[in-house]
Amino acid sequence: MRSFGIVALSVMLGGCASVTRGTTENISISSTPSGVEAVVSGLEVPTTCTTPCAVVVKRNADISITFQKEGYEPQIVPLTRDIPTSGAAGFAGNLLLGGVVGMGVDAATGAATDHKPNPVIVTMQPSAPARARPPAPRKPRPPAAPAPDTGT
Repeated sequence: MRSFGIVALSVMLGGCASVTRGTTENISISSTPSGVEAVVSGLEVPTTCTTPCAVVVKRNADISITFQKEGYEPQIVPLTRDIPTSGAAGFAGNLLLGGVVGMGVDAATGAATDHKPNPVIVTMQPSAPARARPPAPRKPRPPAAPAPDTGT
């Protein structure tokens, strides 16, 4: 009976970080100027929002955000995954309660990680106006030859 209790407790806890932090997180996205289209890739379904906005992403996803607005240069911001103090504590809690199974769950779900930067803030740069070609220099015309004298 005691063995059954230990196994049941391990299964219920799964991974400590998975339980305490969850497998998803909110990413806040903003820009200057606002109203920029933000395309979030790396999700099961690519998501588009207009800044300022927020999206829910899986902690184990490789995320990048492309910002685009007419009249501005597009920007791509790749997000990295980092293990913050709270994630490390949850992952370490597996040593006490979840064991190797809990560590495996946390590693697979990315529950111990956070995406950086969060919030994602960009300042859009105006695109250079298309330069008009300067007109080609005109070649000077040779002086007109004097009209021949017809003599009357």
